[in-house]
Amino acid sequence: MAFEEVKEQLAEADAGLKTYIEQTSDYYQLKGFKFLMQGITSFSKVLMVAAFGLMALFFLSLAASFTIGNWLHNTSYGFICVGLFYVVAGMVAYIARHKLDKPLLRKFSEYYFEES
Repeated sequence: MAFEEVKEQLAEADAGLKTYIEQTSDYYQLKGFKFLMQGITSFSKVLMVAAFGLMALFFLSLAASFTIGNWLHNTSYGFICVGLFYVVAGMVAYIARHKLDKPLLRKFSEYYFEES
């Protein structure tokens, strides 16, 4: 009789453990899906804004190149000036690239370690 009770209790504990493992697995799958979807939607938004920003920058650069070229009476000088501006801006961005690490790490750790 005592063995039957122990056997039943072990069966219940086994069933409870299996349920717990399945629910924990489902929870982490949902948490991973949430994190993945936040990343994908954020990336999509950034990509869309960047595409429009680059198109605007392209047309503004053309306008600036032609305007500077008219002031200097030579269109190629205008394009050279705008090109040099982008070279200098690129060098400044390259030098300051390490200052982006901390803010990016902080922002992404908020998403990853978010409770809920």
